[in-house]
Formats: sequence, structure tokens, C-alpha cells
Amino acid sequence: MNICKEHQPRNNYLNAHINILTFKYFNYQSFMWLINSSIGRKVVMSVTGIALILFLTFHMSMNVVALFSGEAYNMICELLGANWYAVVATIALAALVVCHIVYAFILTAQNLRARGNERYAVTQRSSKVEWASQNMLVLGIIILLGLLLHLYNFWYNMMFAEIFHIADPLGNPADGFGYIRETFAQPLYVVLYVIWLVAIWFHLTHGFWSAMQTLGISNKIWFNRWKIIGEVYTTLLMLGFLVVVLAFAFGCAPSLCCA
Repeated sequence: MNICKEHQPRNNYLNAHINILTFKYFNYQSFMWLINSSIGRKVVMSVTGIALILFLTFHMSMNVVALFSGEAYNMICELLGANWYAVVATIALAALVVCHIVYAFILTAQNLRARGNERYAVTQRSSKVEWASQNMLVLGIIILLGLLLHLYNFWYNMMFAEIFHIADPLGNPADGFGYIRETFAQPLYVVLYVIWLVAIWFHLTHGFWSAMQTLGISNKIWFNRWKIIGEVYTTLLMLGFLVVVLAFAFGCAPSLCCA
């Protein structure tokens, strides 16, 4: 009886140690599954994609403010600016974008390898296969190039300039309203942004319901519903961005009257 009591603490320690090792093993296996398996990569793409859609929703809501008040929009820009929480959020957002892009290229390369020589064959495309689904790589490249242009026009002249004390063209890195007005006063940028927004719309209309399907939220009943929800939501989302671009391009934004 005493011997059992003496060995009990040791047994408890061993059990706890085994449980920790088992937990770490399964966590490692889950992590490797996300990296190595095709389904795991699609899960990462879906989760990061949904997170980016949520960010776009916030960004669009913020941009709409610029339509009605330049002062209110600049107050938001100052609130975000180069504050520590905005910098942390920007780093997290950049990580999501990089992860989404890297996994997109990995999955595309994987699909091309799986098809082998068949990818060079001329085949009749099914009418059920969406154009966006067939051209996700091309759309992704257009979106990436548009993102780099957008970062140069706004983030570089605002947050980056404020963090590293670089002189920005307007003399105030928090003057987001001024940068919107100056950027969309140039016809070339307006055309490029419209192309960019159209590419994002095509990308999201496919990506939204595809993410739901990958995460198991979609079934036979909800498949078409998610497609409709995705198309309506992404259309309203992109229209929000487009209205801002065109309103400043044609000088009919209400906030311009008070600027």
C-alpha cells in the first residue's frame, strides 16, 4: 500500500509528460497537414481569404467616409497612422496576404503538375465551370500588381513615411483625403483602379463560395445560396470602392464641396 503511494507522484508525472508529448505530436501533425496536404492548403487559403474579405469590408466602410467628410476621414487616418496597434495590425494583415498568395501559387503549381501534358490539350470547357475559376491565377496576378500600386500611392506615403520620417508629397502623412483627391484626379490611375476592382470582384465571387465549400459550411442546399450571397456581398463591397474612385474622378463627391 505504501509502495503504491510512493510511486503515485512519479506515475502522475509520467502521465502528464505523455499527455504533453501527445498534444505536441498531434499539433505538429495538424500543422504539417495544413502545409503538406492539398485539403490543408485549401483550408489555409479559405481562412486567410475570409479574413481578407473582412478587412476589405472595413476598408470600404472607411473609404465611404471620405465621400462625405474629408475631416472625418483624416481623423480616422490619424487614429490609425503609425500607432503601435495599427503597425501590429498591418504586419498581421501583410502576413495574411503573403500566406494567401504563396498558397495560391503552390496550389496552382500542384494542379498543373497533376494535369501533366493534359494542360496543353485543347478541350471543350464545361459551361458549368466559371470564367473566374478558370482564370484565378491571371486574376491573382492583376490583383497583386494593383495591390503594389495601391501600397505605393497610399501606404508608402502615409504610414511608411510617418514611421521612417520620410517627407511625403503633401507634407502630412495623415492627409488620406488629400491623397485620395490627388490620386483619382489622374485619369490613368482611375482606369487602373477600375481594372483592379473588377479583377477583385471576379476573384471574390468565386473565392467566397469556394471557401465555404472547403470549410464544409456548404452542402447541396446551401451551395447555390452561398453563391448568391457571395455575389451580392462582393458586388456591394466592390461598388463601395468603385463609387469612391468615380466620385473623386468626376469631382462629384460631396466632401469636395467643403474641401
